[in-house]
Amino acid sequence: MTGPAASPASSSDKVTLDIEGMTCASCVLRVEKALKAAPGVESAAVNLATERAEIAGAGLDRDALVKAVEAAGYDVRPQTVALEVGGMTCASCVGRVERALAAVPGVTGASVNLATERAQVTGGVEAQALIRAVEAAGYEARLAPAEGGSSTVQTVARKAEEEAGLKRHLILAALLALPVFVLEMGSHLFPPFHALVMATIGERASWLLQAALTTAVMAGPGWQFYRKGLPVLLRGAPDMNSLVAVGTLAAWGYSLVATFAPGLLPPGTVNVYYEAAAVIVTLILFGRWMEARAKGRTSQAIQRLVGLQPRTARVRREGALREIPVAELRAGDEIELRPGERVPTDAVVTEGTSWIDESMITGEPLPVEKVAGSAVTGGTVNQTGALVLRATAVGQATMLAQIIRMVEEAQGGKLPIQGLVDRVTLWFVPAVMALATLTFLAWLIFGPSPALSFALVNGVAVLIIACPCAMGLATPTSIMVGTGRGADLGILFRRGEALQSLQEVRVVALDKTGTLTEGRPQLTDLSLAPGFDRATVLAAVAAVEAKSEHPIARALVQAAEEEGLTLPQVRGFVSQTGLGVSARGEAGRIVVGADRLMTGRGLDIAPLAAQAQALAEAGKTPLYAAIGDRVAAVLAVADPIKPTTPAAIAALHGLGLKVAMITGDNARTAQAIARQLGIDEVVAEVLPEGKVQAIERLKAAGKLAFVGDGINDAPALAAADVGIAVGTGTDIAIEAADVVLMSGRLTVVPEAIALSRATMANIRQNLFWAFAYNTALIPLAAGALWPAFGILLSPVFAAGAMAMSSVFVLGNALRLKRFAPVTGGAR
Repeated sequence: MTGPAASPASSSDKVTLDIEGMTCASCVLRVEKALKAAPGVESAAVNLATERAEIAGAGLDRDALVKAVEAAGYDVRPQTVALEVGGMTCASCVGRVERALAAVPGVTGASVNLATERAQVTGGVEAQALIRAVEAAGYEARLAPAEGGSSTVQTVARKAEEEAGLKRHLILAALLALPVFVLEMGSHLFPPFHALVMATIGERASWLLQAALTTAVMAGPGWQFYRKGLPVLLRGAPDMNSLVAVGTLAAWGYSLVATFAPGLLPPGTVNVYYEAAAVIVTLILFGRWMEARAKGRTSQAIQRLVGLQPRTARVRREGALREIPVAELRAGDEIELRPGERVPTDAVVTEGTSWIDESMITGEPLPVEKVAGSAVTGGTVNQTGALVLRATAVGQATMLAQIIRMVEEAQGGKLPIQGLVDRVTLWFVPAVMALATLTFLAWLIFGPSPALSFALVNGVAVLIIACPCAMGLATPTSIMVGTGRGADLGILFRRGEALQSLQEVRVVALDKTGTLTEGRPQLTDLSLAPGFDRATVLAAVAAVEAKSEHPIARALVQAAEEEGLTLPQVRGFVSQTGLGVSARGEAGRIVVGADRLMTGRGLDIAPLAAQAQALAEAGKTPLYAAIGDRVAAVLAVADPIKPTTPAAIAALHGLGLKVAMITGDNARTAQAIARQLGIDEVVAEVLPEGKVQAIERLKAAGKLAFVGDGINDAPALAAADVGIAVGTGTDIAIEAADVVLMSGRLTVVPEAIALSRATMANIRQNLFWAFAYNTALIPLAAGALWPAFGILLSPVFAAGAMAMSSVFVLGNALRLKRFAPVTGGAR
């Protein structure tokens, strides 16, 4: 592929490249090394599972990066840029724009559509270079808003095409290799069959037929191994393809000599190994096909998210109802939504009432009521009513697009544990080739007769059985499946590294307001004095409080409204700061406030003092209500604990974690809530900077995760080893966090930690298998069992074991899709 030229990217920018040709972890290291040597690169992370490179730096030049990758022996897939082009009026305009775009260095294709006023440009060019070219031609251009997950759709389609191609190659290779295997191995295993071959076509014809079929296997479906493996071998940077290429070429070349020039071989060594070469290629293709299928399944979570996006929307424009592609939606558009349809984009309800299923975004199973003024999220499902919506965010600005982007970024991340694997695998393939050479020489010098045959078979077996693929896939596939399962559960890892950090957490610190509690005061208790009824007292209290702007007043008014009470008329409203409020109603003076306000007015609070004391000890705020000359009731207003909070704290303790609460609220309220929930440590009455100091102190007990939702939590989220933001919170809190919980359900916190532990355990299992497999089987392939048991490992069996090694790693990673929350989660 020709390296596309580009203008330099903006300073401190990121460039993403899709890499072709990587097969194992050593490939990843070579691409990273090549990219890091390019001008301006500060960091480069390459992911084998996603086949993507993320490069960060200042003044990056995409052309230089592409050339660096190609110089290392790999290819970069051309990207597709969509532009909106203005000012075109006819077909000649289309031609001019296409020619202008095609003239930009690095463009491999340009297609302009007059009807949609869009241009699709293929190549490796930055969008700004294309926009300048269109403007220079006399037209207007801007980057078209992409549909959420469009790159993912392209990736899925490409992987499906790759899988289909491997399947075609596999079928062809199997059809060609089967006669070779039957002719050679059938003769070895079944003497009557050998006699039949000798009596009909003869040994010479059999070998010639095997030579032709094996050559067809290698030059046809197996050509990819030689096209990729031999050039990198010649550059001194062998990879997985190099092992397969050298092993099969050795068996094939030796067999050709035995067939056409047997006199060049020592007596007793004239044998053919065509079946080894043909079957090895077939089995490796089988492994690659299985690997491609499994890789496709690892990205199903993102595919599901992309599938939530409807294709069209019904929009009110210019007095008419029009159905348009979602990509053409604009902020402010009025959208009509019928029952059973998906919400096309983020919006606010302007007309109608309905219930919407948000489970695909938040993980919550129960539908949520939506009325005028309610926000709705693109991709969720309308249940019963018809709604009119006003679009608030479109394209890449929607919640769904941001979720997809976060999951993609997390899946492309590289965990710290991967560093050790990378250092080992960088030297793995060269070491295997050295071991194969030593095996060949040892058998040639010290082996039994015919030594050359034994040396060839065991040397090829060592080359073929080694599997750096399993090492390279062990970590990224588990990350892909783990983060995908997290997205299913409403857990978004903004950075892949958070997966590893979270499983190391020993202390979980939580903010109180909005995290442990609902975040808004509510009437929780109302104890009546003899002779008063609830409805009368609550209506009178709410009538007075309706005149006040205090948060507690709003809670009391809301309680009366929820009970359907009619508020009586009051007059003469008076507010006494720090004490309470009063007004005059039909039954006399109504007073609501603290005990000091009551005693100051000569009212007897003794009959309700015990109830008030109990409420205060429970961390609530007791208020007295008097009607006329009697104290009628004692009320309590508090920020109630979320229903899921007790189960969440119990689950965190069940995971062996210490739980702390950090809050700016008063110590008495905080301690009361802590006693109720069983929280281990409380830090109360602290400002945002005090939260950071508390976190630094709590870190002495081990790595710490902080859970919060407000603007004042952002410093604490950033200071913690792992910051966890409740998705119902502020954008600032979410930006400062490493993990985002899409619902306010606190039980998702232990679920996230349990998922992190399960994912890291899965990675360790994969790495153990990958290293144990190579450590155990390479010596067997070299002939370690021969001296004691007379057993050798056939190259054919070595190929089968190698092919299944990667499949095992991928299959083990896919088990994470069945991860089940232990706290009664939504799904």
